[in-house]
Amino acid sequence: MVNPVSRIMVDFQQMKTFAEDPFIIERAEDIYLYDDHGKQYIDGLSGVFVVSVGHSNSTVLETIVDQMQRLTFSPPLASANIPAMKLAERICELTPPDFNVVKFASGGSEAIETALKMALQYHNQTGHPEKYKIIATYGSYHGGTLGALSASGVSARRTHFEPLIGMLHVHPPIFNRCPLQLAAGQCATSCVLQFEEVIQREDPETVAAVLVEPVMNVEGLIIPPRSYFEMLRNICDKYNVLLIYDEVITGFGRTGTMFFAEQAGAWPDMLCTGKGMSGGYAPLAATIVADKVSKAFWGEAEDKVQFNAGDTFAGNPLACATGLAVLDYFEQHQLLDHVAQIGPYLASKLRALKDEFSTIVDVRGLGLWWGVEFENDNPAGKSHDDIGRRLERAARQRGLVVRGAPTMISVAPPLTITESQVDDLVGRLTLAIRDMV
Repeated sequence: MVNPVSRIMVDFQQMKTFAEDPFIIERAEDIYLYDDHGKQYIDGLSGVFVVSVGHSNSTVLETIVDQMQRLTFSPPLASANIPAMKLAERICELTPPDFNVVKFASGGSEAIETALKMALQYHNQTGHPEKYKIIATYGSYHGGTLGALSASGVSARRTHFEPLIGMLHVHPPIFNRCPLQLAAGQCATSCVLQFEEVIQREDPETVAAVLVEPVMNVEGLIIPPRSYFEMLRNICDKYNVLLIYDEVITGFGRTGTMFFAEQAGAWPDMLCTGKGMSGGYAPLAATIVADKVSKAFWGEAEDKVQFNAGDTFAGNPLACATGLAVLDYFEQHQLLDHVAQIGPYLASKLRALKDEFSTIVDVRGLGLWWGVEFENDNPAGKSHDDIGRRLERAARQRGLVVRGAPTMISVAPPLTITESQVDDLVGRLTLAIRDMV
């Protein structure tokens, strides 16, 4: 008899191994997951930075049921729909006055693809068709579609599919392991100036856009200072290069503000968001476009300047109604204020672990996204059994889902988490670390 688990492919999992001991989620409620054996887990990663307002949120579910009875799909090539228009209006109210257009998508990768395509068409329609190069950073991950993956700078994600679309990369400001051994501020300045150096060497008239993660995930929760973004904004303006932020993770409250751009001190020309945007209740993402860019796509039919790309489920009425329900929940429950209170509480509990475990070298993060970094006990890289991934498995045994990297685990619970639930989460994590000592 065929093992039914072997008929699917779980992301980035070797299915032969996974099928021998599968992790199967049967239901979820609040911040908790329950597997097919009834065991409870704290969802310490919000699915994957997605479940912003908790599982089985009755407010959101009521909206979904209501919308299902009205309209679940409208002709995407010929019509708009009311939930999409309302959601676009709400999003534009959350951004500066010069952001007035939203292009919806069904996932973060699509939102990134939209921004990349829009950058190329924008320059083509504004008299600079030779501008086609995209600059991103090493260590970034922008998604699994071809363009988004090409812009990504994580070799482990790219190698199997190369050659990809040619894109340029510069070094990110990884302060704790700067190859030049610079202090944090100097490292940030050195890295941001690389963008200008590459633009100049490639010829400014060939560079279309710069794409960055404001907070780098794969590299281990790297948060550049405001000066980094301010300088990057000035460099892009100087050379007529569009600036794109990948806020697929950082958008919709994860970092304590609705968008990290509010903390960065400089807004991009296009902001890509997704994940927590719908709370995990429907596939939903968006590219939020500044007027500087969007006006190049506004004209008469005979001008043929419309954006020449689309996605079947972009602006889906059911998904957009869900996004509206999530924003309503944010407002009605003052969720950003809650994150401002509970985020530091979680941080204090995680930092206290350093006093008990000498192997913890750093705890860093913001809002409700924190990383705990350990000494590298596999410096030669000879084994796939790194400490972060071992701890991920140990935590799961203790009923906690976190994300493991070679030397770090990420903790990013639903934004609705309470103090007592934080205590429970950190308690389970503590037991998991002790299991490994």
